Amino acid sequence: MARAPHRLFGHIDGAQACTAARWAAEARLEVDRALDEGRLPILVGGTGLYLRTLLDGIAPVPDIDADIRASIRAMPVAEAHTALAAEDPEAAARLAPADTTRVARALEVIRSTGKPLRAWQQYKSGGIGDRITLSPLILLPPRDWLIARCDQRFEQMIDGGAVAEVEALLARQLAADLPVMRAIGVPDIADWLRGAIDRETMLERGRIATRQYAKRQYTWFSRQPPAAWPRETRSIDDKIVDELVIKLQQ
Repeated sequence: MARAPHRLFGHIDGAQACTAARWAAEARLEVDRALDEGRLPILVGGTGLYLRTLLDGIAPVPDIDADIRASIRAMPVAEAHTALAAEDPEAAARLAPADTTRVARALEVIRSTGKPLRAWQQYKSGGIGDRITLSPLILLPPRDWLIARCDQRFEQMIDGGAVAEVEALLARQLAADLPVMRAIGVPDIADWLRGAIDRETMLERGRIATRQYAKRQYTWFSRQPPAAWPRETRSIDDKIVDELVIKLQQ
């Protein structure tokens, strides 16, 4: 971070829940600002949905009625999926019954707008993919290398201030369903601070959660981006970093 200026990193208060649409709008401004200044913007993931929203745009779904959203988010996922099957059968068939977030999103859209989410998704706007020169690269290193790095990362987080950060979050008594309170390691560190688990259990849970997240991201980036995007499957070392720098300079 000392060698390259970072943007859109730690810039939203934990009491707010960010969305892909908000991030993409802010990222567009930062990309344009960097280009205007003659700098090379580098987008890193992370969250494939956010990158896709920035590049391809997002469906112009109107704001969801707050009462409808609250009632749906309070429903058990099984009940929400049953309701979705009656109101938007195509979405219900497409989504996993236990996918709480996507089932709730599809149900709130059909109830609030009268149109299924798939109908809105046919029209996207706001993407920058058609006006920039993109040099993509998907990193898919060996899984054993990745797992070791995941374990190391979580332990470094603990040593680098994560505990104090969770203490500060708990002191604010934020809502438990906020993304920041469900972030990797936060529930486990919180349980340890409360005395519900010991330190080693906290560390192991955090390591497992990190690996599981990395596995989901690995799967997404293996399958979702365009087939023409190059994939790098070697372990990341200084040689590959040098190759990446050359690629970015081309």
